[in-house]
Amino acid sequence: MPAETATMAVPTSAQPAEELLGAVSALRRASCRVAGRGPVFASLTGAQADLLRLLYRRPGLSVTAAATELGMAPNSVSTLVGCLCRAGLVRRVRRAPDRRVVRLELTPDAHRRMSAWRDRRCAALARALERLDRPERDRLPDAVALLRRLADAMEAV
Repeated sequence: MPAETATMAVPTSAQPAEELLGAVSALRRASCRVAGRGPVFASLTGAQADLLRLLYRRPGLSVTAAATELGMAPNSVSTLVGCLCRAGLVRRVRRAPDRRVVRLELTPDAHRRMSAWRDRRCAALARALERLDRPERDRLPDAVALLRRLADAMEAV
């Protein structure tokens, strides 16, 4: 059978995992589509966008810490940082007492644009949540907690 027409069968035990990944991907795509990709992401690679999102959530990380969080090699993150610095989106900051350590931060303009984009996504999701019935909305905190535990478990795999 040609490779183009061959399909991989998903074991039935993996079916819930496949459905969950599909649902999470669909939610992420929908939130991005509703909010728009935003000018901050227009010309970025996926890895660059991931680093920007990480620095938005956790400013002041070192290159090594960012690499660990992203599951990448430090030299790869260093390359991303260089590109983002040249684009005016990230800056390297040295702080006392140890001036040898470089911390990464979004530039004020990048932070402002990221905040606006995140606000649009959150507002769109809030509107969508209002369309769910009350019992569904009441189950969301437990579902979010479960997803966080699942993400932690995935890190341990």
